[in-house]
Amino acid sequence: MRRFMRPIIAAAGLLIAFTSHGFAAEPQPQHRLVIQVDQNDRRTMDFALNNATDVIEHYRGLDQTVAVEIMACGPGIHMLRIDSSPVKERIKQIRETASPSKIQFSACNNTKQSMEKKEGHLLEMLPGTTIVPLGVVRLLELQEQGWSYVRP
Repeated sequence: MRRFMRPIIAAAGLLIAFTSHGFAAEPQPQHRLVIQVDQNDRRTMDFALNNATDVIEHYRGLDQTVAVEIMACGPGIHMLRIDSSPVKERIKQIRETASPSKIQFSACNNTKQSMEKKEGHLLEMLPGTTIVPLGVVRLLELQEQGWSYVRP
């Protein structure tokens, strides 16, 4: 009975070892960049998007991946609002072409709620926008995790 169980136990051990080392998981990007947009200014938004696409293309050329997060807070949240984003078509295009790298657009919920209260209605964000509790906390936490920070 012991001889019969040894191969099964060994196979189970190998399966656990391979799974725990990430062979079954999606590979993580080799580089990570967070870009803050805090101004309702088309040039600033375009500059942030240019930085993101340049970084994605640079690492694509090196056959490497990058994770980019654009964090909009304060007046910069207009970048991700359906009703007022001057760059929504560019954002859509970047999302469609970023693979295998990853891009995420995040909006500060604190700012969103303040604008909703001031304007008297709920704000609709661009599809795929991630709402984070506080933009500044998100920036802090990403930097603590080793993300590089850029503010155009």
